[in-house]
Amino acid sequence: MTATAKFWDGIAEKYARSPIKDMTSYEHTLERTASYLKPHDHVLELGCGTGTTALKLATNVARVVATDLSPGMIRIGKHKAAELGVDNVSFQTADVGKPPQGSFDVAIAFNLLHLVEDLEASLRQVHATLKPGGLFISKTFCAQSNGSLKYRAIRLVLPVMQLFGRAPYVRFMQEKELETMIECAGFTLIERDSFPAKDARRLLVARKT
Repeated sequence: MTATAKFWDGIAEKYARSPIKDMTSYEHTLERTASYLKPHDHVLELGCGTGTTALKLATNVARVVATDLSPGMIRIGKHKAAELGVDNVSFQTADVGKPPQGSFDVAIAFNLLHLVEDLEASLRQVHATLKPGGLFISKTFCAQSNGSLKYRAIRLVLPVMQLFGRAPYVRFMQEKELETMIECAGFTLIERDSFPAKDARRLLVARKT
């Protein structure tokens, strides 16, 4: 198990118990995502965590393959699906850079891309899993050029926490950098959204070209 997988495994139970901090923003993201989904779609979720999003979107599509690097997260997701009686979501342990083989209509990745070390290569792999014209929907933390005092403090403390295994890898990239990487991977951006407007997490919808 990699150090990154071990980190997320170690917090899986706590993560599962933690409430969503901004439910209004989360529901907006679900609404925007669902507007692109069709009943016959096969969807790949990358970095699914404990499966909350996959299970909520399952009613909109034919099938969801939910993946995460952490076996602990996947185990919790499977348990939640069984409890809810959701039978069109399958869970697999997989790295974003090595997604499951298949041909998907839509790939989604929420609160993930800034945690991926080789993001450029991973985006190319996501592109390869999609059917022609398939969609990639992501919501990603993007650094602000004039970050708050709290943001600057996190950047100072983070390397120390990482040194002791208390924090994962984090990539501090601005919106334009992320958009350029997605386009270079073979996508055309069709929607850009931040909700609320000052949210540092950027919702992007891109189509495979």
